[in-house]
Amino acid sequence: MSDPIFAKRLRACPLIGAGVICFFATIFCLAESNAAESIMKNREDLSITTLAGGCFWCLEADLEKLPGIVDVVSGYSGGDQKNPSYEEVSTGRTGHLEAVQIRFDPEVISYEEILQRFFRLHDPTDAGGSFVDRGRQYSSAIFYHDEVQKEIAERVRDELAPTFSRPIVTELISFRAFYPAEDYHQNYSLKSPQAYARYRSLSGRDSFIEAIWGSAGEMNYEKMSDDQLRKRLTALQYEVVREDGTEPPYDNAYWDNKRAGIYVDIVSGEPLFSSRDKYKSGTGWPSFIRPLVAENVVELKDNSFFLRRTELRSLHADSHLGHLFTDGPAPTGLRYCINSASLRFIPREVMQAEGYGEYLSSFLHN
Repeated sequence: MSDPIFAKRLRACPLIGAGVICFFATIFCLAESNAAESIMKNREDLSITTLAGGCFWCLEADLEKLPGIVDVVSGYSGGDQKNPSYEEVSTGRTGHLEAVQIRFDPEVISYEEILQRFFRLHDPTDAGGSFVDRGRQYSSAIFYHDEVQKEIAERVRDELAPTFSRPIVTELISFRAFYPAEDYHQNYSLKSPQAYARYRSLSGRDSFIEAIWGSAGEMNYEKMSDDQLRKRLTALQYEVVREDGTEPPYDNAYWDNKRAGIYVDIVSGEPLFSSRDKYKSGTGWPSFIRPLVAENVVELKDNSFFLRRTELRSLHADSHLGHLFTDGPAPTGLRYCINSASLRFIPREVMQAEGYGEYLSSFLHN
């Protein structure tokens, strides 16, 4: 602005001068914002992960909403061809999967929390694709970047396996390369919101998420029909929660689980017990001295097998849980003897992401 003639013209036409100033101020702000965003995305303390779970449009749109996620890029990974095009990948012959690469702040969100959400956003039991998208390029995979990620991915996958009625087929693949997709695929849900909304509605993704996890991907506490349960639960889980069965001692998921976290109903997700109240009873079944949420554990008289016992059922899902005995340790003297098949374990590290953050305070001094 050192040109005196230019300055004089601005003074002679204040509206134009103000407009020019606003224009340059806007350009400056945008440049400053872009610079700040670039610095954020290129921070050296960020971690990276690469995931595949059906159409990358949907995975990108869902994961970028999580706190601590700095950047999500749609692209291709898993094949040998360098820099493939969308048309080449869509043939299914390149070996590549539609994937997203995520940069995240590990101080805000952990790798395990991202995987917990990832498994809730697609169908990890379908080896032929995901929803309406069929073919190898739409299958489920976790591309681990190191052995630590591999170990965490294996553990999360195994812990979530009881949630689904079919085996999880998500592949664990050592990461080799990631190729960003064409520009029009990036942030597609924002660039073409109407087209994305139509695709999302027709894809079947949301209906699947709601059927398994409840609306918005969160567990609801409603009781399901027998037909729904047969589709969702394994044979053993159904036998226990609906036919009052008992699983074998010492041959179940949680009898010897020592990790910190809470146990929720396998059907509804209602919180039932805490690891802080779990103890080694020597019976071969998970045992607790008290419930985490007392009103969610209903006590009923059970006179079956010519015995007088107290049956335990969940309040909302009406799942058979196990039985209550009076031979437990202090301070309650009670033993809540529970079938692992009735439970799903939520590790302490992911309780916030899973919607159980209100119970974290009990672990502060653990």
